[in-house]
Amino acid sequence: MRIVMFYHSIVSDWNHGNAHFLRGVVTELHLMGHEVAVYEPEEGWSYLNMLRDSGEYALQEFEQVYPGLVGIRYRLDELDLDQALAQADLVIVHEWNDPELVRLIGLHRKGSGRYRLLFHDTHHRSVTDAEAMAACDLTGFDGVLAYGGKIRDIYLERGWAKRVWVWHEAADVRVFAPVEGADKVGDVVWVGNWGDDERSEEIREFFVEPVRRLGLKAAVYGVRYPRQALQLLAESGIGYGGWLPNFNVPRVFSRFRLTVHIPRRPYVEALPGIPTIRPFEALACGIPLVSAPWVDCDGLFEAGKDLLYARDGREMEARMKALLEDPGEAHRLAVHGRQTILARHTCRHRVEELLGICRELGTAD
Repeated sequence: MRIVMFYHSIVSDWNHGNAHFLRGVVTELHLMGHEVAVYEPEEGWSYLNMLRDSGEYALQEFEQVYPGLVGIRYRLDELDLDQALAQADLVIVHEWNDPELVRLIGLHRKGSGRYRLLFHDTHHRSVTDAEAMAACDLTGFDGVLAYGGKIRDIYLERGWAKRVWVWHEAADVRVFAPVEGADKVGDVVWVGNWGDDERSEEIREFFVEPVRRLGLKAAVYGVRYPRQALQLLAESGIGYGGWLPNFNVPRVFSRFRLTVHIPRRPYVEALPGIPTIRPFEALACGIPLVSAPWVDCDGLFEAGKDLLYARDGREMEARMKALLEDPGEAHRLAVHGRQTILARHTCRHRVEELLGICRELGTAD
């Protein structure tokens, strides 16, 4: 098949978690013999911030890790959809796109009728900014890929789309895997962006305070940390590493004994069943994982065997202490978690699901 995808960026993951999954999916599609073109806006916010943060070196690193993956940069007012979508069998438009692009591609689909067109929603805006999502004109689309059952239900209940498939994110296990023989330099690491205060209190409760009370050697990597957050980390003796290109996360995980997952508040409160991609990648790397609470109503993982949950900060502290004091149990947890990823949650699994949807829509793979 010829597949055309419109995303915010495949090249930059600076505060752009969707790039993680996209890279793995495109890699697998290429390996299966499909032709894939990924379009990203020339003035993309993530891409520009990546260049400001790390310059051309970030691009060079990306090219080394993902040879052959290219983002076709465009300006919306100059984009020739007839040319971009020529001979396309499948077109996927991610929700983090200009609404005008969504509208124009929908109109093109109505006019051409030759390819299948899907909208990909991987955000909490369906509940936190429903008005904006309702304004997206999806009448020309064949359906929606939703990365959780709750988002699927919202689209159907509100009449935003007639056909919606659950398409969870997953780990690119060609990149996310254990790094053998690495020396440990610390106890616990958290990789995550500060964001817009959706989890500021949770970061304090489930990471900063347990680390401080236990006197652990810890580090944080991520962006958009305000001055008060950096001060909190410094006062708690926690190292701050700034932006970490996602493909370097396995190397960092290999140097710590455990990691944590702290979901953003909108997912916990309004969109249960959606952990975002970080737990998939952590488990793929074979590092023990303890998570703040979220409801796994989609049955992705097995609590107590793939990862541990902590209901509050004190329980997080106890979980950390127990794993650090029992390396055998920590190892068993890490091994089981990775086995679950390899069995059910790789980008290859998700590509096979996507191809099944294509067959359902009458598109040959």
